[in-house]
Amino acid sequence: MRFIFRPPAEHAAGLLSLPWDQPLEDWTDERLLEVAHRGISRHVVRFVEADGHVYALKEIDERLARREYRLLGRLEELGMPAVSALGVCVERPTVAGEDGGGTPQDAVLVTRFLDYSMSYRYVFSHGHTQRPTVQLIDAMVELLVRLHLAGLFWGDCSLSNTLFRPDAGGIAAYLVDAETAELHPSLTAGQRGFDIDYAAERVGGELFDLQAGGLLPDDVDPVEVAGELPRRYQALWEELTREELLQPDEQRYRVAERVDRINELGFDVDEIELKTTDDGVRLRVRTQVAETGRHRNRLYALTGLEVTENQARRLLNDLTSYRGYLEQKEGRSVPETVAGHRWRAEVYDKVMARIPESLADRLEPAEIFHEVLEHRWFLSERAGKDVGTTAAAKAYIDSVLPHTPSTLTLPGGDPLPR
Repeated sequence: MRFIFRPPAEHAAGLLSLPWDQPLEDWTDERLLEVAHRGISRHVVRFVEADGHVYALKEIDERLARREYRLLGRLEELGMPAVSALGVCVERPTVAGEDGGGTPQDAVLVTRFLDYSMSYRYVFSHGHTQRPTVQLIDAMVELLVRLHLAGLFWGDCSLSNTLFRPDAGGIAAYLVDAETAELHPSLTAGQRGFDIDYAAERVGGELFDLQAGGLLPDDVDPVEVAGELPRRYQALWEELTREELLQPDEQRYRVAERVDRINELGFDVDEIELKTTDDGVRLRVRTQVAETGRHRNRLYALTGLEVTENQARRLLNDLTSYRGYLEQKEGRSVPETVAGHRWRAEVYDKVMARIPESLADRLEPAEIFHEVLEHRWFLSERAGKDVGTTAAAKAYIDSVLPHTPSTLTLPGGDPLPR
C-alpha cells in the first residue's frame, strides 16, 4: 500500500493505524463516526475522528481517486469553496474471493470534514432555515459562478454533490465531489451551459424525491425551482462579467459604482480594464474568483477572529455599534483597534463562555453569536426596548440552541466532543 498526503503531514499520523488493508465497509474501528447530516453517495463513505479532527473516507477507483485528490488540492490553492483533500491510499491489497481468487481494492480518498456542514436533505428535515429552497438555490448559483470563473467544469453539479453550512443567517455552498470535474484556463459558454442545464435537471429530480418523502414544503414546485436556477445563474454571471460603455465624464463614478455592486454580491475585483473606442470608453471588469475577504481580514486584524465573510460583516456591525456605545459612555473617542480588543473581551468572549460544553457542537461560534444578535433584535422588538446582548445570549442559549440538532455522533450515539 502507498499513502500520499498533503502537508502538514502530521495531520495524517493518527490515520495510519486504521485497517487500510480491509474493505472500507467492513471497518469496525472505534474511531468511526456517524454523521447525521450525510448525503447519499454511490460510493462507500465512512467518517473517522483522529487527533481531534474529523475526516471523510471515500472508496473509489484509483485513477479517479488520484485525479480528484490533485484537483481538490488545486481548488484549495485557488481559495475555492470546496472540501479539502488530505491524502489518498492507493495500491491496496487484493481481497480474497469465495472462488479463491483475489479482487483488487479501490483506493481511499481522504478529505477533511467540513465542520457544521449539512446535506440538502438535512437542511429540509431539520428546519435550519425558514426558506430552504430559495437559500439552497442561491447558494448553489453562487458556488457555480465562483467555480466557472476559476475555469472549473463540474460535470456533475447537484444538491447531492454539495454541502451547505449556515452563514450569518444564510447558507453557503461547498463542492464535495469532484470526480468528473475538469480545470481549464477558462470555460466556453457551452461548457457553462452544460453544467447549468445538468444542474437544473438534477435539482428538479432531487426536489421531487424530497416531495415524495414529505420533506418539501407544499408551496414549492420542483419544476419551477429547477427552472429558476439557470435564470439566477445567468443574472449573476452577467452582473459580474458584462462590459459597459461609459462616457468620459462618467468614468469615475460609474467604475466605483460597478466595483461596489460586485463587492455587495460577495466578490472582489481583480482587474479593471478601460478601453477607448469611437463610441466611448468600454469598461471590462475581471472578477476575483476566490471568496472576498475584505470584512474577514478587517475583523481578524481587529479581534483575531477567523470567520466567513458574511459572518465578519455581521460581527463588524456589532463592533461598530459597541464602539459608539463606549464613546458615548466614556465621553471620549475610542480608537477602532481599542474598540476591537474590548468588544472581543467584553462582548464576544463573554457570550461564548456562556455556552455549555454539551451544546458547543451545534453551530460554529461565529454563527452562534450571529444568532444571538438576531435573537436580541427579536426580543427587543417584543419588549419595545433594547434588552442587551447578555440577556439575549441567556435567552437564546436556554430556549433556542438546545433545539438545534448536533450533526456528529460517536458510534454509541453520543455527541462528538469538540
